[in-house]
Amino acid sequence: MSQYHYSPLSLGPNSIRLLRLLPHEDRNAPIQCQLFDYSLQESGERMHLYDTLSYVWGDSSNPRSIYIDEHDLPVTENLYAALLHLRNFSLERIIWIDAICINQENTEEKGQQIQYMAKIYGQANRVLVWLGNAADDSDQALDEIRAAGGKATNSLNNKAIRSAILALLQRKWFRRIWVLQEVATARHILIMCGPTEIDGYAFCLGIDSLKEVYESRAELQSLIRSVTYLIRGAIFRPNYVMSRTGGVPQAICTLGELIDMYHTHEAALLHDKVYALLGMSGMSSDDLSKANLLPNYEVEWEELLQRLIKFLLCEKISVETWSGKEIAVIKSKGCILGRISSVQNIISLDGRQSVDVIFKNTSEQLEYGEEQGAHWTLQPPAKPIRDGDLICLLQGASRPTIIRLRKDHFVVIMIAASPLETGQTESEYIKWPKLFARDFLLVWDWENSPKLQDSGEYDALVRTDDWVTEHSKTEVEGYLNKATRIWNVAMILDDLEEYEKAEERLPEAIEGYEIAFGQEHLHLPKGQYGRTPLSWAAGNGYDIVVNVLLKKDSINPNLKDSQSGRAPLSWAINNGHEVVVKLLLETGKVEVDSKDEDGRTPLWWAAYSGYEVIVKLLLETSKVEVDSKDNDGRTPLWWAAYSGYEVIVKLLLETSKVEVDSKDENGRTPLWWAAQNGHEVVVKLLLETSKVEVNSKDKYSETLLFRATQNGHEAVVKLLHKYIN
Repeated sequence: MSQYHYSPLSLGPNSIRLLRLLPHEDRNAPIQCQLFDYSLQESGERMHLYDTLSYVWGDSSNPRSIYIDEHDLPVTENLYAALLHLRNFSLERIIWIDAICINQENTEEKGQQIQYMAKIYGQANRVLVWLGNAADDSDQALDEIRAAGGKATNSLNNKAIRSAILALLQRKWFRRIWVLQEVATARHILIMCGPTEIDGYAFCLGIDSLKEVYESRAELQSLIRSVTYLIRGAIFRPNYVMSRTGGVPQAICTLGELIDMYHTHEAALLHDKVYALLGMSGMSSDDLSKANLLPNYEVEWEELLQRLIKFLLCEKISVETWSGKEIAVIKSKGCILGRISSVQNIISLDGRQSVDVIFKNTSEQLEYGEEQGAHWTLQPPAKPIRDGDLICLLQGASRPTIIRLRKDHFVVIMIAASPLETGQTESEYIKWPKLFARDFLLVWDWENSPKLQDSGEYDALVRTDDWVTEHSKTEVEGYLNKATRIWNVAMILDDLEEYEKAEERLPEAIEGYEIAFGQEHLHLPKGQYGRTPLSWAAGNGYDIVVNVLLKKDSINPNLKDSQSGRAPLSWAINNGHEVVVKLLLETGKVEVDSKDEDGRTPLWWAAYSGYEVIVKLLLETSKVEVDSKDNDGRTPLWWAAYSGYEVIVKLLLETSKVEVDSKDENGRTPLWWAAQNGHEVVVKLLLETSKVEVNSKDKYSETLLFRATQNGHEAVVKLLHKYIN
């Protein structure tokens, strides 16, 4: 008999095929069917009188034949068993079945029909769930579930029945990702296993009553919960739930939440882990087109995963993916918002989980007080949230990401959390930070592999099975990159005020830099919280390290530490490292006049420390405010005069940009301090400007002549008398 060949769909938009399953009195007779085109009209007042089948395709190695208009069409053994069960002895049945009603050889048609699937299942008379043929006492299991739903069971102590229930719940249907959309849009669900049938809502009631049978198995509990949550809602859905765009008008969840919840479910094609969830997101085809997520099986998987992540987070974010792998590496600037302080394991009837959150005020990046708590409810992700998980916001993202710390990176627990806070709206409880200071390396693993999830080191994770050997680095680069990753983690721990944990990680980072740069005995920072690798290297005069770091695109030469607000240039100047100062200035990217938290500029530090060459280098940039005051009203000239740095005083005066007689918070001028400390040459330089008030008094009414006389500075006293007279 000849093979069946599909004809193109002929009814235009909203056109699908339906299967007419012909009756036969003989159960063992060949299955005869017809296919016909059907148009899914926009929602009206009539019901569409067809059923849909929700099932697992199963093994395709030993196909069985059904006949469409006398032509052979191979189907899997599991689908064949379902059709035998559904075939009536005298009445035909109208059913939509994906493997038959979609031409699986036509990728363009598959992509088009997938967009209708939410509509197909939502407008069907019933969704028939086929769990498979009877086996492992499945009939007893379903009878027990039915009885439990009616509170009429006393058999939980029966080991055979408990085993039968567990075996039923571990069937592949509960792990298949497409079933989620199929039951999420359904209005009436009938569950079948062999000859035994049970209403979907009754099934959920029974499963809820039998939690003790499976609650000790976390993975199984998550799978069952995710499906029963959707089945339970079927009887409450209106007859016509579809929007004009073919999606669900009121989304089950955001696409990010759906991905977080269900990415560990199984699919024959990796693409389906995304496409199977689109119908539940409430996104129209226009929305999907703008997001570049319209179903298209010709798009490579790694490209699709990148598009998804950029849609969920930010288009400009860096994402690396690989063919055939359910894993992505995300690199982005970001900041820590806080941490999960406690997790309630009880899931509410609406499917949400409660967590308590503590927000952190990190480097004044957040507009909270010092610390603020909140109570969130979230859709529980496939990877359970734990106490101590961190909440970060990546630059450009509109929703926070929940992450978990590893040795030198973070793993993603929730990619785009959509929390509800008790009594408040989203805009009321989150005020996004203005500064994204940290470099985050995130690994989002969908493969549900404990080995991968618990891997401590990033390199061990991404090199598993040698699937990224093409991205391998030289040994030196490897040490440098690992050291930088560890240091980045340490800075994030500093932001969380976990200073001891941060400091514990730095020796390994320093060791990596020593190997990478061929240097020994590099200084280990102690008690210097939040310092970047560049600030550490600049502050210690490691010009080779500074030179290499400045060539890395990810390095921000102006990033300040979280303890004192000082940038790398400030640290280099503080210790007089002229070569490093030149390297930083030569980049043309350094903010030469950047202030620390005390209002001190690089020029302030150079004048304070007496580094004449560095003062000259800074002045030559013409980008410094020569007369900038710190928080105590002290200028670079003030410090140079106070300390008697004659050359620096002269350099500053030659700019003609200084207020020679500016006063500090105590009303004391540079001349006052030069006289007080007996710096004769400096006093003369200041007096010669003719811009100083020789009789100036501080707020205690003490004149500079009085202070010079009291301290025995005779030469200074003579100079002052000359100008006073």
